[in-house]
Amino acid sequence: MIEKITYLQFPKSFCFAILALLLAFPIMAQEKPELKIGGALRFNYNLSSWKEGQKKRGGDFGYDMFRINAEAAYKGIFLNAEYRLYSEDFGGGFMKQGWVGYNFDDLDQIHIGLTQVPFGIQQYNSHNWFFNLSYYVGMEDDHDMGVKFVHTGEKFEYQLAFFKNAEELRFGNNTETSPNRYSYDITGRNKEVNQFNGKFIYKFGKESASSLGVSLEYGGLYNIDTKEMGNHSAFAVHYELTKGKWNVKAQFITASHNPENAEGETKDVVTMAAYGAPYEVASDFNMYSLAISRNVPVKWGPVSNLQFYNDFGFMQKKALGFTDSYMNVTGVLVSAGSVYTYIDYAAGYNHSWLGGNFVDDFAKGNPDAKWEARFNINIGYYF
Repeated sequence: MIEKITYLQFPKSFCFAILALLLAFPIMAQEKPELKIGGALRFNYNLSSWKEGQKKRGGDFGYDMFRINAEAAYKGIFLNAEYRLYSEDFGGGFMKQGWVGYNFDDLDQIHIGLTQVPFGIQQYNSHNWFFNLSYYVGMEDDHDMGVKFVHTGEKFEYQLAFFKNAEELRFGNNTETSPNRYSYDITGRNKEVNQFNGKFIYKFGKESASSLGVSLEYGGLYNIDTKEMGNHSAFAVHYELTKGKWNVKAQFITASHNPENAEGETKDVVTMAAYGAPYEVASDFNMYSLAISRNVPVKWGPVSNLQFYNDFGFMQKKALGFTDSYMNVTGVLVSAGSVYTYIDYAAGYNHSWLGGNFVDDFAKGNPDAKWEARFNINIGYYF
C-alpha cells in the first residue's frame, strides 16, 4: 500500500518558469506562417447481441462523428489541435487534443496543453475501431492538461511529463469533472491532480522493427468531500514488433487507485467517464493485452489494402468478489483512398460497452454474465 504523501502547491512562478524555459532557447528562422486543416466524417452501423429490438430491425446505421484538425507553425512554435463533434448522447462536442510545442532540435521537443499522456504503446495499443481494453480505464490514447518533454533517438526514446489535471471543463471550487470528454479520466467525487509520467523505449532489430519499453505513472486524487489527497499509480511493460506486413503489440499493466473518500464510501472502485457517461472501475487491477495484425495489399478499384487483425484484452481485478473482464475484437480495416472502413466483430465479458450492466461491469462485474457481441462497420472519410 502506497503511503499518503503531502503534495506541493504550485505557485504562479511555476507557470512563469515554464514560459521562461521556452523563451530562453533561440527560435529557428521561419519567415512565413504555416497552416494545415484536416478532419474526418464518420458513419457507423452496428448490430448488438443484447439489443432485441435492434436485432429485429436488422441493426442501426447513423452518424458517428465529425472532426476538425489544425496544425500550424511559425518561428519555431507549432500547434496541434483536434475538435470532435459527436451526437448529444455521446457527449456532444469536445477537444480530443490541443497543444503548442517547440523543437529544440531534430530529437527533442516540448508540448504544453491538452496532450497525449506518455503511457504504454502509442499511439494506440490496438488496431480496431473499438481500441483495446486499456482504453476503457484511461490507459490508451489518454490526453490531459500539462507539459511534456519528448526525446526521439535512433535507439532510445523517452518522454517525461507533468499533468496538472485532466482536461477541465468546469471551474467551480468543488465541481465534479465533466464526463463529456474523449478519453477516460477519474470523475465523480475525485479529481486527478499533479500527475507525473515517464516512458522509456529501446528500439532494436535490423530486418524487423522492435521496441521494448516501460511506463510509469503517479499522481494525486483530490476528494471533493473530504478535501484530502489520495493517490494513484500505474506501471506497464510493453513490446511492439513490425516485420514486413505483420505487427504485434503486447502489454502488461498494473494499476492502483487509493482515494480518500468520505466515511462509508468504498475504496474498491473509482468513477471514470468519457462520451458523457460515467461508470465504475475496479481501483486495483492487472491488465494483459495482445494485438496482432497483417496487411494484405490489393488492387480492387480504389481499395489498396486490407489489414486483418485480432486484439485481445484481459482485466484481472484484485478486490475480493470482483469478476474479471475480457474483450476480443476480430476484424479488417479496408483502405480505399481517403476512405477507411473498419469491419469489426467485438466480443466482451463484463464489458460496459459490450452488453451486460453498464454501471459496474469494469468494477464488481457479474459472475453469471455471458459473452455479448457487436458487429460493427465504421466508415470514415479523412481529409
